[in-house]
Amino acid sequence: MNAPVNPKKLIKGATGDWEIVVGMEIHAQVTSQAKLFSGASTAFGGDPNSHVSLVDAAMPGMLPVINEECVRQAIRTGLGLKAEINLRSTFDRKNYFYPDLPQGYQISQYKSPIVGEGEVIVDVPETGETITVRIERLHLEQDAGKSIHDLHPTMSFVDLNRSGVALMEIVSKPDLRSADEARAYVTKLRTILRYLGTCDGDMDKGNLRADVNVSVRRPGEEFGTRCEIKNVNSIRFIGQAIEVEARRQIAILEDGGKIDQETRLYDPGKGETRSMRSKEEAHDYRYFPDPDLLPLEFDQAYVDDLAQHLPELPDEKKARFMADYGLPSYDAGVLVAERASADFYEEVARGRDGKAAANWVINELFGRLNKEGKDITESPVSAAQLGAIIELIGENVISGKIAKDLFEIVFTEGGDPREIVEKRGMKQVTDMGAIEKAVDEIIAANPDKVEQAKAKPTLLGWFVGQTMKATGGKANPQALNEILKAKLGIE
Repeated sequence: MNAPVNPKKLIKGATGDWEIVVGMEIHAQVTSQAKLFSGASTAFGGDPNSHVSLVDAAMPGMLPVINEECVRQAIRTGLGLKAEINLRSTFDRKNYFYPDLPQGYQISQYKSPIVGEGEVIVDVPETGETITVRIERLHLEQDAGKSIHDLHPTMSFVDLNRSGVALMEIVSKPDLRSADEARAYVTKLRTILRYLGTCDGDMDKGNLRADVNVSVRRPGEEFGTRCEIKNVNSIRFIGQAIEVEARRQIAILEDGGKIDQETRLYDPGKGETRSMRSKEEAHDYRYFPDPDLLPLEFDQAYVDDLAQHLPELPDEKKARFMADYGLPSYDAGVLVAERASADFYEEVARGRDGKAAANWVINELFGRLNKEGKDITESPVSAAQLGAIIELIGENVISGKIAKDLFEIVFTEGGDPREIVEKRGMKQVTDMGAIEKAVDEIIAANPDKVEQAKAKPTLLGWFVGQTMKATGGKANPQALNEILKAKLGIE
């Protein structure tokens, strides 16, 4: 894609500007109780080799049988990526030796994947841009086991619990132009997968991993030689790895060298990438159709039925929040980033002021949860409690300042906001006579300030502050301003 280059995305080298080009291969573990070709459990954290069937261990004569739930999840993901669903796809053997791959090959999809081209719309917070990342394909494949090298001085151990677990490999076109864009893309893709329920996106457990292809070029020139950074397991590390690898390549090219196409690993401790192996091409894997599996075929009616039952996805939900609740794009984007947050907000906003609800959820609740290291599912304040606080403000029972104190009480102690306001005498004073009495006392005690205020109306704020202090922050702000202006003769 040779769109105009945004100068802010360029990296300054010793001999001029360079542009980063990034494509991603995301490996997302399919949410399913059983593996792709066996009935063994996919549960995380079992004892080593406790979730291994005879198929996963590649015992002689064992034949794979496709798990329909994994097929359904792959199609649903393709629909969520607005992608073409291929009604006929085939499984291939990808041959390579690795100790934790018992068959000596991986069952994958090569020429005929289950899902074809799609796209993901990505908001990039750092630049305020919205970009479209094209999806090249999504295919199903089985995961390998895990080799463990640090339990014995001379031996390695192999845990096959992950062997045969279903993965969706989601391959993007090389449409990303910065580390910020790559981070935003993975974040958005993970959000879509979580909304769909097709992958939990838990990178700590290895359920979402990224192979990151990085190259550099002079702006407007042809793509350079790419290097693949393998198995990056956090969004933060993805950004760091891209920056580090791009600068490594620029340094080589500016020194007159050339980039070797290879697979590399990112070491976050050292902040560098290091060579793992020279990059294999497709022919190195000797792909051929798996003779034990028939082509995977289903009809359009099957796809249409799955499409009908998809949940509302982030882009649609964001557009609806903007239309129904009058939210700006940024606020709506923050609220829909996690399905639980969007559901919580909608419960708070239903039948109430949508903008006020968004301010309270984003600024007060998210801010406080962040401070405590909690997410929305652990919130001590329920949507009903927060909704009641917003209603009390709207009914002029409490002021914005009292509402913040009330929120803190509900967050730390719990309780019904209306009962707390009654019991603790937190209602704001709307009685004009009572406010007037407090104002008269302050004016009588500060004649010099009264004269100054007549000459400099901005001093009105001082009187507001004093009256609020005298009434314990309970004076109705609107009534107070009107009384003060009348008493001080300020227009």
